[in-house]
Amino acid sequence: MNVDSSHISDSIKQKVQTLVFMYERIKQENELLKAQKAQLEVTLKAKELAYNELEERYSRLKLAKVLKASDSDMHEAKIKVNRIVREIDRCIALLNK
Repeated sequence: MNVDSSHISDSIKQKVQTLVFMYERIKQENELLKAQKAQLEVTLKAKELAYNELEERYSRLKLAKVLKASDSDMHEAKIKVNRIVREIDRCIALLNK
């Protein structure tokens, strides 16, 4: 019986050591995964900030383009109004003769 109990005891010790080894390995892997997760979260935050900044710049560029188009349209409108005013002045001058 003594041999059997010592064999059982040795088997249990070996299994406990295996479990402890596996636990330590999984614990290290878990810590590594937590570190990777933290790094990915930091990267994600940076990408979100960059995306938001680019989105804001894009909105500003769209607005600037609209305003620029409006400025050129206003310039053309002023030219047309000036042409019409000159034409009216010529007509008035012809009527006064």
